[in-house]
Amino acid sequence: MKKLLLIFMVLLLVGCTEVTQTKETQTITSPSGSEMRVHFINVGQGDSILIQSPNGKAMLIDGGIKGEGDNVVAYIREQGVSKLDYVVATHPDADHIGGLISVLNSISIKNFIDSGKVHTSQTYEEMITLIGDKNIPYIVPTIGQQIALDDELNITVLSADESASDNNEASIVLKASYGDISFLLTGDAGIEMEQQMMATQNVQATILKAGHHGSNTSSSPAFIEAVNPEATILSYGQDNKYGHPHFEVIESLQAVGSEIYGTAEIGHIVVTTDGKSYSVNATEWTGVGATSSIPSKPSGKVEIVSKDLDAELVKVKNNSSEAVNLNGWQLISVEGDQVFHFPNMTLQSGETITISSGSDAKELSTVLKWTNKQIWLNTGDAAKLVNTKGEVVSELE
Repeated sequence: MKKLLLIFMVLLLVGCTEVTQTKETQTITSPSGSEMRVHFINVGQGDSILIQSPNGKAMLIDGGIKGEGDNVVAYIREQGVSKLDYVVATHPDADHIGGLISVLNSISIKNFIDSGKVHTSQTYEEMITLIGDKNIPYIVPTIGQQIALDDELNITVLSADESASDNNEASIVLKASYGDISFLLTGDAGIEMEQQMMATQNVQATILKAGHHGSNTSSSPAFIEAVNPEATILSYGQDNKYGHPHFEVIESLQAVGSEIYGTAEIGHIVVTTDGKSYSVNATEWTGVGATSSIPSKPSGKVEIVSKDLDAELVKVKNNSSEAVNLNGWQLISVEGDQVFHFPNMTLQSGETITISSGSDAKELSTVLKWTNKQIWLNTGDAAKLVNTKGEVVSELE
């Protein structure tokens, strides 16, 4: 720990001048017509984004898990990038910073921007040590700070909180604009952060990288409406255990008419823009790799349509054409073998009911309270829906 604290002190001293420079007001010229490319690199269940500016500068935002590091390095080099002007670690979760270890060991980096959120993981300590050993200027940004990657771009920090109690809530959120085209890159920012940004920042953007891999802990309907993206990128792993992207997020994006693209289905996604228009080198998302969570056509039965293990919320929808009485039905947490008994209630055709548990559990018109105890195992817990005959009518891994 003493070594880690010493590294932090050295890094902060090294980075002081650069922090001042990046806070200077940028003069943004009209688009030159040169192209900007934003690469959403397929790293499975994680994030990694490469920005190539109109004037040949490069920024990498996150690097996926550690096992994807060599792939990220190879992809960067395939784009003709031999050095990175900035690397950004949005927050210290392993699926965002793990691959940066290989990047730090393989590619010259001019500046390193970090959330400042300290983590105890070996991956995080290895990353911080490498930054110090290589004498890379270390920057902890503040809200409103400008990042001077390219005179033709405006890159602004919309959210940053090194003192956040949660890793995701420490996420650095960036808005990068080139002429009329803008990108909102949200890390794993949650709904509370979205509300704060909406209250204080201009979040409208042409392209959105959906927060937290399409989880319903991010991308609230209000936020999606405020951003009003023409296109949205979902960065997630095929058949991931979290059920990302969640169907509520897809519905919100569809409601504003956003095109949707997913790395799990397409692989690497590249958005190219001249500052006036843009193109995406991918076909639109159809739900491959997210079959447990996409909004599907009515199946003719009552079924579990989503579960959020962290928020302790499970949604059950009546996809049949008739009302169904749930008296005597059960919702089962498989890992803990815990059972919720539905009350005498009728779920109308097309209607959804949420079963809530955990410390924040509440009873509302569309929410049934199970208990204030934690029910669902956050590392993975299947849910089963059982009817009065003891038949399993729906199961969600």
